[in-house]
Amino acid sequence: MALELKNVVKRVGAIEHIKDTSLILESGHFNVLLGATGSGKTSLIKLMAGLDPISSGSVWMEGRDVTRLNTQKRNISLVHQFFINYPHMTVFENIASPLKVAGMAKSEIEGRVEDAADILQLRPMLHRRPHELSGGQQQRCALARAIAKESQAVFLDEPLANLDYKLREELRDQLPELFAGRGAVVVYATSEPEEALLLGGKTALMRDGRVTQFGPTAEIYRDPQNVAAARVFSDPPINTAEITKQGNMARLTPDVTWVLEGAAADLADGTYTVAIRPYHVLPVATTQATVRIAGRVQVTELSGSESSAHFDLGLGSTQGSWVSLSAGVHPYQVGEMHDFYMDPSACYFFAPDGSRVA
Repeated sequence: MALELKNVVKRVGAIEHIKDTSLILESGHFNVLLGATGSGKTSLIKLMAGLDPISSGSVWMEGRDVTRLNTQKRNISLVHQFFINYPHMTVFENIASPLKVAGMAKSEIEGRVEDAADILQLRPMLHRRPHELSGGQQQRCALARAIAKESQAVFLDEPLANLDYKLREELRDQLPELFAGRGAVVVYATSEPEEALLLGGKTALMRDGRVTQFGPTAEIYRDPQNVAAARVFSDPPINTAEITKQGNMARLTPDVTWVLEGAAADLADGTYTVAIRPYHVLPVATTQATVRIAGRVQVTELSGSESSAHFDLGLGSTQGSWVSLSAGVHPYQVGEMHDFYMDPSACYFFAPDGSRVA
């Protein structure tokens, strides 16, 4: 089963809310739409679900053009971040509602509802009404409805956003198992990079109504194709700064230079953006971390067995603050200069337009 977008565009007046987008989303894994609020995730889901008309392009499900079909004829399920259940119905009736609309036999409805309720631990609550449930139970009810319907495509639009932390973790761990082996295309929208990494599968990074990179989630983390993608999967934020490349040398500051190797050494001389994740910038020299950088410590944090330090490179406010993240406890003093050591083999290089060049 696959859901395919072919050159889909959504315009409102002269503004393109979704820019030319082509994607193939397949069953067998989660397909994550990852982006900040306003990046176009919900707009794209509405187009795929048939809730909003597209301006140009087409939507295909299982090799069939469904662009002009309404939502009811697309055999899809949609779970929002808000607990959307019918308040006058019991949990059983809520889960069964799309099956009754489809004219399914009573015995089959009962079997599907009970199976879904067992999966989501709702069997003791089948005769309650939504207002008698906790927030987590209400969202489980919405998920059970999607499972019982056995749709070709299931759209989960930030379904855990309004749950407390413990419930989010619990349901997030269960979601891949809930939909495993059901043959549905599962599309999950989130603004949390950690959720994308935990769910696995494939991720479409979204920004300003455009998909900037699509592929296996772990691969995007390891091999970002643009500086925006590199910034998404990094907490603390990835360190970036402008460098000058001349010959086989890179210059970060007047005192910080290093020899480039591989693809970076072959770049034309000029100005580039270097990016490196905080755990490759350490407070002590190692075999890999050899490029010494001195910076004034601004903020320090201790989290479990890790220490982080935000430090000023002296390059100005736009790119002068970097972060080091390392194992152990380190004696940083706010306001004092400290030496840090960067692993040059872990650097990414980007052209002025943000595209990855090495």
